[in-house]
Amino acid sequence: MEFAIRNDGQLPIKSWCRNIETEAMVQAENLARHPALRHFVALMPDCHCGIGMPIGGVIAAKDAVIPAAVGVDIGCGMIAVETDIPAERLSEMRFRRDIHTRIKAAVPAGDGCCHQNPQEWEGFERYIDSDGTNQLITQLDRRNLGTLGGGNHFIEIQQSDNGFVWLMIHSGSRNLGKRIEEIYQNKAMALCEKFYTPLPCRELAFLPLGDREARDYLRDMNFALEYAFENRQRMMRVCKDIIAQFIPEANFLREVNIHHNYAAFEEHFGETLCIHRKGATSAKQDETGIIPGSMGTASYIVRGLGNPASFMSCSHGAGRRMSRTVACNTLSAAECDEAMQGIVCDRWHTSRRYGKGRDILDLSEAPQAYKDIEEVISSERDLVEVQVRLTPLAVVKG
Repeated sequence: MEFAIRNDGQLPIKSWCRNIETEAMVQAENLARHPALRHFVALMPDCHCGIGMPIGGVIAAKDAVIPAAVGVDIGCGMIAVETDIPAERLSEMRFRRDIHTRIKAAVPAGDGCCHQNPQEWEGFERYIDSDGTNQLITQLDRRNLGTLGGGNHFIEIQQSDNGFVWLMIHSGSRNLGKRIEEIYQNKAMALCEKFYTPLPCRELAFLPLGDREARDYLRDMNFALEYAFENRQRMMRVCKDIIAQFIPEANFLREVNIHHNYAAFEEHFGETLCIHRKGATSAKQDETGIIPGSMGTASYIVRGLGNPASFMSCSHGAGRRMSRTVACNTLSAAECDEAMQGIVCDRWHTSRRYGKGRDILDLSEAPQAYKDIEEVISSERDLVEVQVRLTPLAVVKG
């Protein structure tokens, strides 16, 4: 349900988020004043502060595309596979640990981790044919294909409430999407400065659709979407092969593969608009979606209800309730371990990244750092209908 609709002379802000953090609301208010946007700004129940635009935000641009409203991990998204494996086949922790170990060895995971050799994919050649300059694709992109990445990316073995095993992966376009965003964000800012375009904040610079820069961005963004889709599929094939080695009788049923950082042209309110979903998922009528929780909580397979009030969108996950730095400096290993009871995973490693120059435990992905997924799902019952509830059995984190 919508918790708030603000309309102070700018675009209305519609929110499915009960408590919006101050920084995220400032960003939403900036969007409401953006000259290229239409109708309203929609905030999903997992909304939290991003760069330029809140994560968990959906906007509609007319004749423009905004790189920061897609973000740096273009095409980041989810893939889930249903199996006919009864969950009791994985009841033993040691058996799950063996599968977990095999997956970790087979799928490069973590920041900077990639394959030793470049990977073959016809998508590279298709892109090169579409772009005569051929300056985007690097050897790193070829070696990153089929790898998990770091941060909140994950591979999970899950069980459904009706007692069957599912596989789920969260990942995106790796370094490729980051470079694309940086290139075109700089071009957008230069263009807006050149033509003295008034913006509510510099990060929300846009590319007019009639310009070559916009056409190039859309070409490269769509290539990153293809890359991210293929990236998830490759990792899922590896995971299915490993599961089949341990459980030869396994059958893999339906598969869902979706993005939650992208822009697409859609019909809304009688006109063609460029819908930007940043940390948000399409939820058109009867469309299947995936809404993951944290590494210690439930995830959901959902059916879209096609609600026009959100541009037919829903949340992309639970959403953070505390920053990585705050989580690492306030949570304890004991409470985080407790939240992961019964789930196979690696325990917390030390890092300087969030310790202000000192080594501390990296608790940035602990369940406590995220919003309550049950509240998130409850808040968007007018956007999606729950089909399957899944709980984690084993988790490989980036």
